[in-house]
Amino acid sequence: MNKKQLQSEQTKKRVADAARSLFAQKGYKATSIEDIVEATRSSKGNIYYHFKSKEGLFLYLVEEWDQDWERKWLEKESRYKTTVDKLYGIAELMVLDDLNHPLTKAADEFFNNEEKTSEVEGRVAEMVARHLKFNERLLRQGMDSGEFKADHVERLAVILEGLFYGLSQLSRKSGMKEALELYQTAVKAFLYGIAAQSQSG
Repeated sequence: MNKKQLQSEQTKKRVADAARSLFAQKGYKATSIEDIVEATRSSKGNIYYHFKSKEGLFLYLVEEWDQDWERKWLEKESRYKTTVDKLYGIAELMVLDDLNHPLTKAADEFFNNEEKTSEVEGRVAEMVARHLKFNERLLRQGMDSGEFKADHVERLAVILEGLFYGLSQLSRKSGMKEALELYQTAVKAFLYGIAAQSQSG
């Protein structure tokens, strides 16, 4: 990396760090590009060069958060001996991350915004696709080890993603203990079902 590229990367990091702090303090809507300009002493043009828009900048931070979560998971994954244990471990990490992350409120505000550009929709779709691949790998591990019966892994991956996404939205106002119990119950229901006896069909 040459000197110019290094300076560009340093500027991008400085803008991202300042924006993360502002979004955490003020929320998504209340943080303006002017606020970010003032906090970083960068020009608007410089910010738009790196991130294209305020939405693009926020999505960059969300993607960074997503990748950080995956890194945390990879560090913990080897502690769990079975795929069932891994599912409970993922649920626990999700609760801890969701309820404690400084961008959680701003992210709720951002994703509940009705006006979404095609860029936002495209990048969100890419993130969801990554989550589904992650779920598929995990479920295949369980099938390969004989813990789970062979089934439509792609469908199950979508159901698991929908389950976790719904829980993250509905448990926002819960305390840590209550949210963790809710996620654990959801994993148990996903793994074992809630029917009193085996059902045909």
